[in-house]
Amino acid sequence: MTNLLILPILIPLFTAIILLFISKYINVQRGISAISTLATIAASLVLIYTINKDGIQSVNLGSWQAPFGITLVSDMLSALLVTTTSIITLVVLLYSFKAIGTDRERFYYYPVVQFLLVGVNGGFTTGDIFNLFVFFEVMLMSSYVLIVLGGTKAQLREGIKYILVNVISSALFVIAVAYLYSVVGTLNMADISVKISEENQPVILTSIAVLFLIVFGLKGGIFPLYFWLPGSYYAPPTPILALFGALLTKVGIYSIMRTYTLFFYHDTGYTHMILAVLAIMTIIFGCIGAVAYWDVKKIIIYNIIIAVGVILFGVSTMNPDALEGSVYYLIHDMIIKAALFLLIGVMIAITGTTDLKKMGGLIKEYPWLGWTFLVAVFSLAGIPPLSGFIGKLLIVRGSFEAEDYLGAGLILLSSLMVLYSVIKIFLNGIWGTPKDYKLVSKGHARYLWMTSALLVVLAVFYGFGAEALRPLFSQAAEVLVDPNIYIDAVLKE
Repeated sequence: MTNLLILPILIPLFTAIILLFISKYINVQRGISAISTLATIAASLVLIYTINKDGIQSVNLGSWQAPFGITLVSDMLSALLVTTTSIITLVVLLYSFKAIGTDRERFYYYPVVQFLLVGVNGGFTTGDIFNLFVFFEVMLMSSYVLIVLGGTKAQLREGIKYILVNVISSALFVIAVAYLYSVVGTLNMADISVKISEENQPVILTSIAVLFLIVFGLKGGIFPLYFWLPGSYYAPPTPILALFGALLTKVGIYSIMRTYTLFFYHDTGYTHMILAVLAIMTIIFGCIGAVAYWDVKKIIIYNIIIAVGVILFGVSTMNPDALEGSVYYLIHDMIIKAALFLLIGVMIAITGTTDLKKMGGLIKEYPWLGWTFLVAVFSLAGIPPLSGFIGKLLIVRGSFEAEDYLGAGLILLSSLMVLYSVIKIFLNGIWGTPKDYKLVSKGHARYLWMTSALLVVLAVFYGFGAEALRPLFSQAAEVLVDPNIYIDAVLKE
């Protein structure tokens, strides 16, 4: 059972390699992709059960003991994120069967999605800061292929910008890791934490903490480093947009969460204050973008940025309630953003446009789409008792405890802005004056809706089942609050 945590990385890796050799057989690729991702979900659910029963799981590759070898570590936070990632990937794959087009399917779409899953799951599971960089690169290389797959003009233009930003970000990442290694002499995350606490984080380490914030902020889309995100995410087709919006920024957020609670917690008055200010600015600018646009894709993309700010503000307060809220809200946001991107994908498939002013009256012909979208909107905005409410409530409660009333007020105000921005899609695109659409058959639209609805149902259960799931989130937050739990599990002698 100790090697269980490698399975969510190995299963998609071997699947991707197999799929590379059968790129011409689209139906076989679809079947293998779906079955493999189901197996990844099963492995990650068993992993959650094992961690809940036996505590944090770690494995040293090549039998080199930590901190000398490469260590994979799965605590409750990483196991929950791996499970959520795998579920979202499965739903996006099912959606892709009717949405991505055979040309893209022939050009290695399914193997590249599996490689993306390797990178994301690996990033959540590694216990070594250099291997976090390696898994980031696996994830980014897959995303480079996906962003240009299909070769439209917009994709190629935005792809160049996306690759340039991430190449610079990756170079900074290597520099930050080199600086950190030169100061502490280790790459194992638990050991780095021990070495930093022995020295009580001198000024050089505070500078390195800020450098890491820039690196992960570029990946995660934090103010002012999100400039590349709206254009890059806008270009690819809906299934790829859903994967990017739900997963890629979250690896950046997770990395900030992990490093700022495990390594850089000795000078919180400085580092975490910077994080709090940037999180607040991220929320404000995300709200401005979400409210300003009349393009359905742009509205939801700017809502990604708002969520990044909300989650990281919870991390910056560094108290148990807010950290638990951040973990809960992070997973809520992954599920609901994927659901919303897929639902607006159904709207775009029916209407042939992303412009709200050219849509209208979809509820007359597609009532099931309209009401599912409304439930997703309420969940995103945090209407009780849906999942968005619970995460925000805990973050706001933690902010009040930390006496940060400005941040708490802004998070509450942002909920109204989020509600306004997405209810605009409902009132104009789904309600409004009916128009005549003949782009796709009703059966095709219903298939796309049914796959999207799986995530909306999951989000509803996630909200209503919050009390039952609470022990898991408390366990995930506990490791963030007390780094020694993580250190003892990894460096067990």
